[in-house]
Amino acid sequence: MMLGKKKDVIGLDIGSSSVKLVELKEGKNGYKLQNLAISPLPPEAIVDGALMDSATIIDTIRDVIATSKTKLKDAVTSVSGHSVIVKKISLPLMTEAELEESIQWEAERYIPFDINDVNIDFQILGTTPENPEAMDVVLVAAKKDIINDYISVIMESGLNPVIIDLDSFALENMLAINYETGEEMTVAVANVGATVTNIDIIKNNTSAFTRDIFKGGNQITEEIQRQMHADHEEAEKIKVGTKIDVTSQPIVQNVLKTASESLAAEIGNSLDFFQSTTTYEKIGKLYLSGGGSKIKDFDSILQQQIGIPVEVVNPFKKIDYSGGDFDLEYLREIGPIMAVGVGLASRKVGDR
Repeated sequence: MMLGKKKDVIGLDIGSSSVKLVELKEGKNGYKLQNLAISPLPPEAIVDGALMDSATIIDTIRDVIATSKTKLKDAVTSVSGHSVIVKKISLPLMTEAELEESIQWEAERYIPFDINDVNIDFQILGTTPENPEAMDVVLVAAKKDIINDYISVIMESGLNPVIIDLDSFALENMLAINYETGEEMTVAVANVGATVTNIDIIKNNTSAFTRDIFKGGNQITEEIQRQMHADHEEAEKIKVGTKIDVTSQPIVQNVLKTASESLAAEIGNSLDFFQSTTTYEKIGKLYLSGGGSKIKDFDSILQQQIGIPVEVVNPFKKIDYSGGDFDLEYLREIGPIMAVGVGLASRKVGDR
């Protein structure tokens, strides 16, 4: 039990292409941006969510701490991908304490990992409309070895890891702060990272469906490298449209279009799957975040593909950044990449 004021934390998003740090302060009128930083990671440092090169990751975390000039030590980070499973299950009505005791047993039926290899957490969403005797519960299982790797790199960087969250839950927090999603509307978020795309569908302000697709911006970069014989750095610039070479433009456009359409189709499949498994559930809007939202014209290709309005998120939309030395243009530029970090930074020590 924590008494007194809940302490502020650093949001630390350790992604496969960069580490992002965000620090917010909550005041009477909402959040204020205190510090932020972003530092790139080499492509092989994190593979499929597994930390391959701890030394480099620790250096990069220390780098964002130094650049951001944060004084805080308590950090919240998040995981996604192969090592995490999120399931929404229906259980007989019981108290939180009762569920605490039986969760291991319940979880065994739903989780394909050995129950001794995972950390389990849950959140009770409330009774199910169809059956007052039952309740909906979100069950989360994360592999212990992966979680322990994240905890140890954070500690070795000189920080104190207080919460390990999920990318998709962090995105929900970010949306809740910045957008009026409303009770009635069902919305989706697609967070397109370098190697993983997190999809989260939110209904009545709670998560109704989450899925991770193992495709992201890197696939498009690799396709450009292959077809254009460009190196990684050059391909990245071509991908976001900062480097334009007139002679090769038609080829580039073709590569970008084909690769973007394939990623958009994957996102569309997940949305269709959700819509087909629920009683007619129309998704009203899709928010796009992550580095993939920077891919040239990706938002419009995605909108065409799924037939739902797509908006690139601005996680600083309702966050006050006056007073700091934050450049508006820069915040707009990196915004979508900081979406998870902003969601993490809005947590407090002692949160459930």
